[in-house]
Formats: sequence, structure tokens, C-alpha cells
Amino acid sequence: MKKSAPDPSGSASEFITQKIADLGDWRGTTLGRMRQLIQEAIPDVVEEWKWMGTPVWSHHGILCTGESYKDKVKLTFAKGASLPDPASLFNASLDGNMRRAIDIHEGEEVDAAAFKALMQQAGAFNSAGKAKPAKKAKSAPGH
Repeated sequence: MKKSAPDPSGSASEFITQKIADLGDWRGTTLGRMRQLIQEAIPDVVEEWKWMGTPVWSHHGILCTGESYKDKVKLTFAKGASLPDPASLFNASLDGNMRRAIDIHEGEEVDAAAFKALMQQAGAFNSAGKAKPAKKAKSAPGH
């Protein structure tokens, strides 16, 4: 099956939609479902297209990437090591200092509520990192 290249004048969202369609199998269905959960969890998420064809979801910084391999769909969270994961969704890249990933294999389902909670935590973590503390006013000498 020939894959069509995204139109370079298109948006990242169009590129991601095309990538999902081009996969044409369980990986496309899985990536599409995870994309929908990301959008439900963070309605103002920004979709980006980076690194020669990698879908990226951002909110005040990168939240996660969505890659497809022959045997899995991998969602890599840029700052996953800093996020609580009570549902133990992270199952890959567990030894990294910063990132964590969720590998989804054919036939596996990810708990939608737990995934959306994890996405919201990632968004909150990124947002908190953007807040700069107010500078203290310096006192004049002798006051």
C-alpha cells in the first residue's frame, strides 16, 4: 500500500489525520483513539508534526509523542518521570531520567479514564513550569 505524503501546506492536525489513515490497521485505530482521549483530556491541546513525521501533542510544552512501529503504538511523555502514575500505565522507558512511555500492542486497551487523568497531570505539570515566581522588590539601603 502506497502511503501518501502529507501536503506541506497543511496543518499538523491534517498530517496526523493522514498518518492515522495511512496506517490502515489496528495501529491507526489505536493512535486515533489515543488522539481522541488526549483531545478530551485537554481540549486546547496543540497538535504538532515534528521529526520527519511524528505526531506531538503540546500544552505549554510537549506532553507526549505518538509513534507507530510494526508491533506497537508508543506514546512517549516528555516529562513522564515527574508524573504520578497510580494506574501503572507507563510500561516502557522506565529507566530514563525524564521520559516515560506507554507501549500499546495489538489487542490491548488502555484505561481511558486513567489515561485522561495522566494527560491532565502532564498538562498541569507543564503549566506549573511556565509560571515564574514574582521577583521580590529590593529594599533601598538603610530602610
